[in-house]
Amino acid sequence: MSSKPTVLIFGGLNTCSRALAAFLVPLEGDARVSHLRIVDKFSVHPPTTYIGPEFAKVLEKPEVDYRQVNLTITAAVASAFDPPEGLSTFDHVFDFTGEVRHDRSSMIQISTTFAVARLLGTEAAKRGVRSYVRIQQPFYETSGKHAAAEKDDIKPYETSGVWWHESLRMLASIQDLNLVVLRIGFVYGPYTNFGNIASLITVASVYGFLKRPMKSLWSPGKNPTNTVHVDDVAGAAWACAEWMASKGRAEANKLAGEVIYFHNDKSVMKDAEGVRAPDEKPVAPLFNLVDDSNSTLLSTGSTISSYFGTTFEFFNIVENAMFKWKDDLDDVNEQHVEGWTKMLTGSDPSITNSPLNPYMDKYTLEKHVLALDNAKVKNIINYQLLRPEFNHANIDELVDKWKQEGVWPNAARNS
Repeated sequence: MSSKPTVLIFGGLNTCSRALAAFLVPLEGDARVSHLRIVDKFSVHPPTTYIGPEFAKVLEKPEVDYRQVNLTITAAVASAFDPPEGLSTFDHVFDFTGEVRHDRSSMIQISTTFAVARLLGTEAAKRGVRSYVRIQQPFYETSGKHAAAEKDDIKPYETSGVWWHESLRMLASIQDLNLVVLRIGFVYGPYTNFGNIASLITVASVYGFLKRPMKSLWSPGKNPTNTVHVDDVAGAAWACAEWMASKGRAEANKLAGEVIYFHNDKSVMKDAEGVRAPDEKPVAPLFNLVDDSNSTLLSTGSTISSYFGTTFEFFNIVENAMFKWKDDLDDVNEQHVEGWTKMLTGSDPSITNSPLNPYMDKYTLEKHVLALDNAKVKNIINYQLLRPEFNHANIDELVDKWKQEGVWPNAARNS
């Protein structure tokens, strides 16, 4: 039998789990695991979500097993936990599940975020896995004055944030679950077409192509929007798993446990089986994960815009007052889509299909304030960032990979 651990990854095929899979079973070099099973609702043959060319090769590795599973079904979840023949259980479980679209109702969030996490966490505890790492998306609002430490009680952002946060309270309450939570910043990186940063990069390329400045509705004050590279999501998740496996939940709680406070509407709690009472204060090991850039709206916008040879500016007070949110949002997006279409068709050869979309929805255009202190994951886990800075080199890498794939227009050039 191999001395290497076995791993289960649930969900996240449309967000960050592909990067973790490639980290654990790289295309070049030795695998870190003896067996990797990836479980999600999407098909990969043929793909029903964007997976990129490198992940398709990861799936061909002998150590990798992919299963398309409806994770809202209890029996299907239990079956997904059944280990390969000859093994008693999987060692590490990574939970990337959860609805990431912000236009979903509470009922959808309950069924696809909260209830799925509950099924997975309960089964993982029953199986006695050595670690259960929950990846928490940045659906929070922090102070703009200082970076939030893990002990700070920060507010979930709107409906999605409330139920992602409620999932943490529930998971933290499961006895015998070797849970560790990794709360990430705004993620970006190769083949990551999800989230605000990918949207900003695509839109900035349009403004560079049109030779016009990209403008924001929000003033250039202290408006932190901390970032993290997808490589670090993968690297830190693995480091957290190994740390938890060496400590166990009781010791991990002593070293890194934080209270997960209540942030919900009591009137909707009856709609979710397993929700914890408002006065309960469950504790779980919690780590923030952002890079060292201390990214703000201004710094991120300026870095991306300058890469494409344009500038990042702000609408003045009069322009903001004239902005009629929905109508102007549609007009702005029409310009983005029209410019992007010209870039795709004008590419050589022309591009007929791309996983990238310049459409900016309401959430992307809203003001976000996210400042997280990353000292704890460095000090306790001893994690060293692989990509500590949000810069042109990292943008260049992801654009080049999309160009090689043939889904990024070669008309979009940096200066």
